[in-house]
Amino acid sequence: MRKSTALAIEISAREREPIFLALARSIISEIERGRLKPGAALPGTRSLAQTLKLNRNTVDAAYHELTMQGWLATEPSRGTFVARDLPEVVKSDAAAHGLHLQAPVNSNVPRILLKFSDGAPDARLLPTAAFAQAFRRALTSTNFTHGGSYSDPAGNKSLRENLSAYLNVERGLIASAKDILITRGSQMALFLAAKAVIEPDTKIAVEQPGYPLAWSAFRAAGAQVVGVPVDEGGIDVDALETLVKRDRQLKAVYLTPHHQYPTTVTLGAARRLRLLELAKRYNLVIIEDDYDNEYRYDGRPVLPLMARSGTELPIIYLGSFSKLLAPGIRIGYAVAPPDILRKMTLHREAIDRQGDLPLELALSDLLADGTIKRHARKARRIYHARRDFLAELLDNSLKEYGQFSLPAGGLAIWFKLNQGDAKGWAECAARSGLSVLPGSHFELDKTRPAEAFRLGFATLNEAELTRAVQLLIKSQQ
Repeated sequence: MRKSTALAIEISAREREPIFLALARSIISEIERGRLKPGAALPGTRSLAQTLKLNRNTVDAAYHELTMQGWLATEPSRGTFVARDLPEVVKSDAAAHGLHLQAPVNSNVPRILLKFSDGAPDARLLPTAAFAQAFRRALTSTNFTHGGSYSDPAGNKSLRENLSAYLNVERGLIASAKDILITRGSQMALFLAAKAVIEPDTKIAVEQPGYPLAWSAFRAAGAQVVGVPVDEGGIDVDALETLVKRDRQLKAVYLTPHHQYPTTVTLGAARRLRLLELAKRYNLVIIEDDYDNEYRYDGRPVLPLMARSGTELPIIYLGSFSKLLAPGIRIGYAVAPPDILRKMTLHREAIDRQGDLPLELALSDLLADGTIKRHARKARRIYHARRDFLAELLDNSLKEYGQFSLPAGGLAIWFKLNQGDAKGWAECAARSGLSVLPGSHFELDKTRPAEAFRLGFATLNEAELTRAVQLLIKSQQ
């Protein structure tokens, strides 16, 4: 959106009210009545000061106050904007409003100002110019305009070829284009994987705590989900072996070994070897979700299980561009043995005849010209700094409430409470304007939830992280 250059606004100060608060109240009123919409650009402090005949420091103070309150947001090198997470009209009666946060009129739903995600990337970092150019080239390419029919349900061949080269170099996989299936995000890949390996009454072992949307995909595919405990070393392989011996209907195991979701721990070398041996002995299919492989800050990324196993074991390896670029870019992929991949492709064709060809062509270009690798390096550097910044905030402000281990990678910190009710705390935080996911969100057995929070830091800059932690503390007091 183009920067606003002027804003006509009426300021009416109450008795003994500082002018900057009166200005802030007037701006709130304009937001509430819909004149200033979410995401709208505001004039610079100098420009608005000249328009209103005010001191620039007064305008700066008003902007600062509104930013702290969550009405405005500043974007480096761009300016000040109305917060994008506000509803279109937050209140119809502006005259009765004071300078405090409140929910929309006639609504019991708290207005969320900030959100600790479950580990989503920051879409603001997306290389939009390069992406737009690649998408424009895709739309005008003969590949798109003269295709003449639907494309391959396995995905565009050039994307699979470039992705093959990327995975071979970055992940140590030996996978050709014919070994890869492109999907609309990893969620589709999870569903297709389950459809390809389950039979009536088949059971899939999953990590507990773990990824609820994976469980939903497996259940939708007809599988029964069985939990296996996770500890500081990742999935408990001894517990998995006990489960396999007891229940021969267990045919597959789903796990996130690189950065376990949600606890962030990495599955160690000894457990990896035991897991592979166990899968071979009991003929288990391994569904390996490597959802944020690019984000490893301490040491080198750990090679996937598929890279260690060769062709001896049926392993389905899943990844996603959504975690690398932005949640709205729905491109995932699966690497699997030929018989399993063939089944997954047939199921995919039945529910979605082809993928998003222009998007696939654009991503193929960005992989080929190195844009994806450059973006990954840039994002990794920024997220590393945000991880360390949040860790320092937690050490300084929340040490009395809980503890955490600094994750070697990933986009979240697993903060375990010393005592107390994480779900109740999260509900209080929501009333203060902060969304945070408690441990109960990630549990199969809701009667014994982990008293912890998953604090996704990637979508928040340092100012936003500071404010989020302040809101979390405030909600506990």
